[in-house]
Amino acid sequence: MDAAVKEAAVARFLREHPQMERAACDHPALLGCADVDWSQIPGCPAGVPVLLRGLLDEVAGPKALPVLGNVLMNSIFHVSAVMPPALPFLIRLAAVPDLVVRPGLVDLLVVAAELSSPVDSDEERQVLLFGKDCDHPEREWCRAAFAAHASALRALLEDENLPDGLIGADDRKCLLKAVEPQRYRS
Repeated sequence: MDAAVKEAAVARFLREHPQMERAACDHPALLGCADVDWSQIPGCPAGVPVLLRGLLDEVAGPKALPVLGNVLMNSIFHVSAVMPPALPFLIRLAAVPDLVVRPGLVDLLVVAAELSSPVDSDEERQVLLFGKDCDHPEREWCRAAFAAHASALRALLEDENLPDGLIGADDRKCLLKAVEPQRYRS
């Protein structure tokens, strides 16, 4: 999905939910969102902060999530350069109880964790599907974001009040691998 298509999808969301542009950005999960220079991130539509705020809204959230998901991905095998700076907010938002889009946020975190894993350059099939790490620095940036926010992700995974089934065993292992890669080397 190219930048123009992503920008058009964000613009469509903003037309459908104009109140989200005026919504306050004071939720603790979005602390620091206004400080990110989103415009300096290659391929980042201007409305990313609005999409993140939209995730908190019961009505707009289900519409914001797929648009944001498309912005955060370049293809089914590659995260975009927008994913690493968005990860801290996604992690904190996934910890918000009663958030309508919480299951989708957890799924997005699992995808980011899986796709940010290093690619074994000796594995021809992996390189063919995912490309070499040197060609996809966003993977390393995601790993750094997961490491920097490991305590928040661990707190989410250890939350005893999580709804049953929100984070399955395989997803839990994948997310733990993102914050503790040395413990899960193959």
